[in-house]
Amino acid sequence: MAIAQSESRAAGPRVKSELLDRLPPQNLDAEKAVLGSLLLDPDMCDDVALVVRPRDFYAHANQVLFGHLLAMHENGVRVDITLLVERLKQLGDFETIGGGLYLAEVAQSVPTAANACYYANIVRDKATLRALIHASTEILRDAYDQSLDSREMLSSAEEKVFRILEEKGIGEIASAQDVLSAALSRIDARLTHGGLSGCVETGFKELDSLTGGLNASELVIIAGRPSMGKTALATNIATNVALDQKQPALFVSLEMSRLELGERLLCSHGRINGRKLREGFASAADQQKLVQAYSELSQARLYIDDSPSRTMTEIAATARRLKRREQLSLVVIDYLQLIEPDNPKDTRQEQVARIARRLKGLARELKIPVLCLAQLNRQAEMSKDNRPRLSHLRESGAIEQDADVVLFVHREEYYMTSDEDRERVTGKADIIVAKQRNGPTGDVKVDWKQEFTRFDDPTAEYLSDNEQFRPF
Repeated sequence: MAIAQSESRAAGPRVKSELLDRLPPQNLDAEKAVLGSLLLDPDMCDDVALVVRPRDFYAHANQVLFGHLLAMHENGVRVDITLLVERLKQLGDFETIGGGLYLAEVAQSVPTAANACYYANIVRDKATLRALIHASTEILRDAYDQSLDSREMLSSAEEKVFRILEEKGIGEIASAQDVLSAALSRIDARLTHGGLSGCVETGFKELDSLTGGLNASELVIIAGRPSMGKTALATNIATNVALDQKQPALFVSLEMSRLELGERLLCSHGRINGRKLREGFASAADQQKLVQAYSELSQARLYIDDSPSRTMTEIAATARRLKRREQLSLVVIDYLQLIEPDNPKDTRQEQVARIARRLKGLARELKIPVLCLAQLNRQAEMSKDNRPRLSHLRESGAIEQDADVVLFVHREEYYMTSDEDRERVTGKADIIVAKQRNGPTGDVKVDWKQEFTRFDDPTAEYLSDNEQFRPF
């Protein structure tokens, strides 16, 4: 037993030493071949620069040489051995790269520049492997540091790996013909399927008509003052997507617990008075509705994350996993100002701006709409008509800048002081499309069922007295 334990203890350091003492992945011949190709045909710089960067080269001399070759090409300087030597000597890098002997090796490394991009891909692949090893080493070091929170460590580990994927991805360009052909196909699909093909429908007919639904890669902001119904509208949309369209949706609740959200979902979908349930009263009819609502909602592809103090890194990690596993179609976050900043030392405006940019980046990365709730500042209540405006978005104009669509939830009855005025607008609400990058703005009329905490398309009587939506 003692011998086994001794062998076990010895195995740990030995394995660690074997891993760390090995030479990192690299191909010095391919690196020299890239540089030799550029000396033979400097015009290949543009193609190679899209594949590798100076830091992707393993040998420091090759990093320096590649940087100088790119700089000469970008400055319009003719690239040849003589001019390169002169530049290296002027900047003090001639001896750093190994002098004339190494330059001669590089110049003679390939007979033609035709395979420059092939060699560059080899260099990039080796650099990717080295980046993975570096990230894994950091993850291993952090895992041994017991002072770190395990949840934060897991999120940080995933972020490191995905950062490599983003940095090493090849940027592709497309011809106008390819882009226009794809756009024409999407337009044709919309004409064939009533204008909402390829998007996520909100379930509100006039809102979908005005916005064309929630489109892939879009950041959609739902904003409003407290008690306007932002969370209710968001849960209505998420339920419509997951239940009616049978598409998976993720609801990240930073304000309400999963049990509170579950009760709200049951009451909203079953049209049951939530206040009565909280007081412990429910008629036989309400109990039957509750069972029916549970039966229907339990089939919905709706996923709820109520973990408190979520950072953007953790939210993105959850969304990526669901995208891979369930083909996620929508992310809903309640709400933006409760997302923990990555750097608490930044000013609040910088924190919110960075969060907004990462939300937009997440939508583009996953190619799905990201719907995020946001608070408005008190200026919305000080305006003459109490109507929210883009300038009322709380804490940062970056939300307005990064959002593709901004929706305001506005209920006039909230501000009415007289019984007569309140009765006139009770149960009525506006969804104000204040910004839409690819479409018109306007007001959409909806019904507000406060006892059920839900919004519905307006009744026919209400539509007969009001326009369905009013473009600005």
